[in-house]
Amino acid sequence: MAHNHEARLLQVNGIVQGVGFRPFVYQLALRHGLKGEVANTSSGVSIHIEGPADRLRAFESDLTGKGPPLAYIVEVTSRSDIVKHFSDFRITASRGEASMATLISPDVAVCGDCLREMFDPADRRYRYPFINCTNCGPRYTIIDDIPYDRPKTSMRHFTMCAACQAEYDNPLDRRFHAQPNACPVCGPRVGLWDARREAMGLGDPIAAAAELIRQGKIVAVKGLGGYHLAADAMNAAAVARLRERKLREEKPFAVMSPDLEAMRTYAVVEPGDEKLLLSIQRPIVLLLKKKPHLLAEEVAPGNLHVGAMLPYTPLHHLLLREGFAALVMTSGNLSEEPIAIDNDDAFGRLARIADYFLVHNRDIYLRSDDSVVRRAAGETRFLRRSRGYVPVPVFLKHALPPILACGAELKNTVCIAKGDKAFISQHIGDLENLATYEFFQKTVAHMQRILGVRPEVIACDLHPDYLSTRWADEQEAIPKVRVQHHHAHIVSGMAEHQLEGTVIGIACDGTGYGPDGTVWGGEVLVADAGGFERAAHLACVPMPGSAAAIKEPWRMAVSYLQDAFGAGLWGLDLPVLREAGSEKVRLMLEMAARQLNSPLTSSLGRLFDGVAAIAGLRSRVTYEGQAAMELEMAAVDETESAYDYAWEEGAPCRLLPAPIILGVVGDVGKGLGAPAISAKFHNTLILMFRDLCDVIRRQRGLNRVVLSGGVFQNARLLTGLIPALSTRGFEVYSHRLVPANDGGISLGQAVVAATRIEHRS
Repeated sequence: MAHNHEARLLQVNGIVQGVGFRPFVYQLALRHGLKGEVANTSSGVSIHIEGPADRLRAFESDLTGKGPPLAYIVEVTSRSDIVKHFSDFRITASRGEASMATLISPDVAVCGDCLREMFDPADRRYRYPFINCTNCGPRYTIIDDIPYDRPKTSMRHFTMCAACQAEYDNPLDRRFHAQPNACPVCGPRVGLWDARREAMGLGDPIAAAAELIRQGKIVAVKGLGGYHLAADAMNAAAVARLRERKLREEKPFAVMSPDLEAMRTYAVVEPGDEKLLLSIQRPIVLLLKKKPHLLAEEVAPGNLHVGAMLPYTPLHHLLLREGFAALVMTSGNLSEEPIAIDNDDAFGRLARIADYFLVHNRDIYLRSDDSVVRRAAGETRFLRRSRGYVPVPVFLKHALPPILACGAELKNTVCIAKGDKAFISQHIGDLENLATYEFFQKTVAHMQRILGVRPEVIACDLHPDYLSTRWADEQEAIPKVRVQHHHAHIVSGMAEHQLEGTVIGIACDGTGYGPDGTVWGGEVLVADAGGFERAAHLACVPMPGSAAAIKEPWRMAVSYLQDAFGAGLWGLDLPVLREAGSEKVRLMLEMAARQLNSPLTSSLGRLFDGVAAIAGLRSRVTYEGQAAMELEMAAVDETESAYDYAWEEGAPCRLLPAPIILGVVGDVGKGLGAPAISAKFHNTLILMFRDLCDVIRRQRGLNRVVLSGGVFQNARLLTGLIPALSTRGFEVYSHRLVPANDGGISLGQAVVAATRIEHRS
């Protein structure tokens, strides 16, 4: 049947190196009885395949539909090739600069096959806490440089034994070219140490660590992207002690459970949540707490939700199998610092927090916090995009020149644009101290190295005092593009949905530098990728004490009360004013009147703070967004009532907070509780933004609305506003691939910068 013998040349682009793709192709070719070769190339994987035409068609169909778990195929091109009469199918050496232009896999959870081996007493890797294969395990956090080969990872310190080497060399083995491949004979080891850095010298360090946790001790556990601090989540005294030592008063801790059955004893796990929890990324998923439950109240005090995850490393599985329903697994750091990844650093920084250290000798080259997601308005929403998802890119509609975007000050990420892909870094954090700033710098250098990119342009925020902006200014040889904060928010939403043209953008958050010198944060923009017009905004009020007003929402309450009532404020009988005291209230009003450390703000986040304080929920906060979160959680679903709302026409028009504040104060005076006040407040915002979009559509002919900014992490607001706009015929776009908060800013900055460069040329 030689006349039916054909050849095809296939080029596969995507995450196809270091994920078992070549052995998958090899086995697929054998299954279909085809000959040829497969090799890594600078653009992905190249396959020359030859045989009968019907078998070639079946091979191509299976190639995209049955790939290995970690593979992510972006594109497959196929064309006829010369029949070379191969005698077999083979895996050949990499060609050219292989891996220099390909995508690196993220760190993912240990697979089911490895877990079965780890818990099989007859297997040579029985209870080995570093078991992995090409389908699972560490990737991004152990890579130092490209190409992705063992000598360029932290596994270079471990020489494979004969058995591991045989697996590594066998294309039929699932550990073929698995760079972290190891076993108890040749691989990393785990040990238990006390806080004085003295080895415990015990037979099974993981079982011993579990026993210490049962006794109420705090154990620092080295994981995949950094250290966790572990404590028994059912032990209130241990969790309270962890809070005290970590200097984390009320911000919720994440917990880890061995399986879904244990998780369901304290949380409601919906089908969508279950899918996320079991995914290879293993994020922290925000779940509704059950009532009653056995978790210590100190895990997430005053919170209706708990962030929960399943084990994702072999070590986690071994630890959780020691009889725990849930362990607190919070980041190994003092509050506001980056998580520890280096053993010396961990002992230096965590010795006053942890009683013991469960450590190992495989280096982590780049820290990566746990990702955090929640289900809202029918979609998965990122609160933090990090381990498990990075460095998978966001795919863009058009190719961009090499651009580095530096992100914002809070929840910082950086983004590198490379062709039609935008690579957003793992969560870096708040650039408020030297340690986080150094992490920022290291991440920039690391991403440029592993992506092989030398940026031609740097994009940064307009705010001159952001550390990310200052760093950009120091890179003197590279042109800069400064991007307004809320414009970047909207364009990040446009980019992930591949939108072009002009949209209505609702950008709402806590803080963003405005070109007029005020603090923006309640913005309605008419925007495209190159520029924007401020169509409307929340009317400005002073922030007495500036940053202090963020930590003490009662200050914003005073400011909004002054705006609504003027001198009539002194006749109000409100708990928030009584708690503050007349002298402090007078001081705040004087500061605002004299414009002393009281910048004007249009922030919707600050309005949330003010309403929360007036409603009696929270006068002071211990972490960012706490008052707004508690106001959201307080809302009840029964009422459809809303407060009056109004705006002043103009360019831009001003959305007036005074009618809303008058309504809230009236309800407090009637004895209405925070649940009803919160529900009415949320309803008011939904109706106000809906009606405003109607007006802009009539004026501008725009029908697409993009929602972005940290306020849209509020599930009640998002879930209400999307259908309110959709039923009016709007096309509504919200974040699914990057966080709505400042973690998504860098993506928008990169696209804005590219658009402006294009328009200049």
